[in-house]
Amino acid sequence: MQIHVVRQNESLTSIAELYRTTAQAITVSNQLPNPNDLVVGQALVIPIVGSFYWVQPGDSLYNIGLQNQISYLKIAEINGINPNQILNVGTRLYLPPRPKTTAEFNGYIEPRGSQVSATLEQSARETGPFLTYLAPFSYEASRTGDLKPPLLNNFPAIAKQNREILIMVITNKENDQFNADVAHILLTDPKIQDHFLNQIVETATKNGFRDIHFDFEYLRPADKEAYNTFLRKAKNIFKPKGWLISTALAPKTSTEQVGQWYEAHDYRAHGEIVDFVVIMTYEWGYSGGPPMAVSPIDQVRRVIKYAVSQIPSNKIMMGQNLYGYDWTLPYTPGTIAKALSPQNAIGIAAQKNVKINYDLKAQAPNFQYQGSDGKQHIVWFEDARSIQAKFNLIKEFRLRGMSYWKLGLSFPQNWLLISENFHVEKKISS
Repeated sequence: MQIHVVRQNESLTSIAELYRTTAQAITVSNQLPNPNDLVVGQALVIPIVGSFYWVQPGDSLYNIGLQNQISYLKIAEINGINPNQILNVGTRLYLPPRPKTTAEFNGYIEPRGSQVSATLEQSARETGPFLTYLAPFSYEASRTGDLKPPLLNNFPAIAKQNREILIMVITNKENDQFNADVAHILLTDPKIQDHFLNQIVETATKNGFRDIHFDFEYLRPADKEAYNTFLRKAKNIFKPKGWLISTALAPKTSTEQVGQWYEAHDYRAHGEIVDFVVIMTYEWGYSGGPPMAVSPIDQVRRVIKYAVSQIPSNKIMMGQNLYGYDWTLPYTPGTIAKALSPQNAIGIAAQKNVKINYDLKAQAPNFQYQGSDGKQHIVWFEDARSIQAKFNLIKEFRLRGMSYWKLGLSFPQNWLLISENFHVEKKISS
């Protein structure tokens, strides 16, 4: 497969000819709603085996091979050229597929309201082949140690059909907000804690959960050791049952990082206790904040670099957003940006006939447009280029894999690129 960025005056037909494929194949793979209305700067995944490379000034077969992890002799052989010849700028070379690595992928799925929408359930079905885990969000723990369940509907059956481990996500949410007091009671009151753990065991056994995942956020800093002790106790209960235990962690860059979101999350202790962690490497750009990339690669890299110094890399799942935001300009504190899928973002750019830009530092696409309200808007979102940058980071640091927040938002290029880069680990036999 190959990523192609649409240029001025290009059509789907001309792009297809460039890569020796068909306009229909590109349309279907990228789920293009209007193939005759491409956006300049739009990233397309071209569904071919291997890729093409056009020689740039200063290139040699050796450095092209080095960049693409392929022997320069292999490139010469495939393209029928002398390995020592000088390359002409603009020459098209065919490169074979790169070797795949094995990785795990998790998808959180969050039903809202009184019933699971058909769209959300369909998303779980369509993404099942690409996921190791399916994580309905969430069981909300109460101050008494009881659990308020999420809507499960057909998710257990979908997970079984796709050989996914069903994750039991447990949060310290009260009235739809993370609550430090709820967590404090669960972590420090022995009687309530025992009841809480018994409720987890009973619920997990009944519903077939095989990983118990604690997403405890905004804890009191003083509860750090209580949280670590609780996790050790929980592991001793879950391990004999053959269950995994995992946690969600705030995106820290140092052990001394201050702030209620960070201080009670002990990276080193979690790395020793649990089977894996999900690091929430997103929301730098968030709905209530100023416009910026949701998961800029430079910030993500800082977090991962610290994480691997504290936690074995094969226990780390990097968090990834499946959404972007649309901000009204000028940004005013207190205003809320609108969340949207990558497909919706491209649709707006097409409708407004504006170019999509790509920020090289953040490795993220963005564009501006004038809304029907007469105001200027800016959209930051994800595309094939930004997700490939994150996949490269997984391979560079040899991480366990990636965890998506959240399913139900259309991003077809992401799933195409998983297949191109990885063998998806399936821990349940067929």
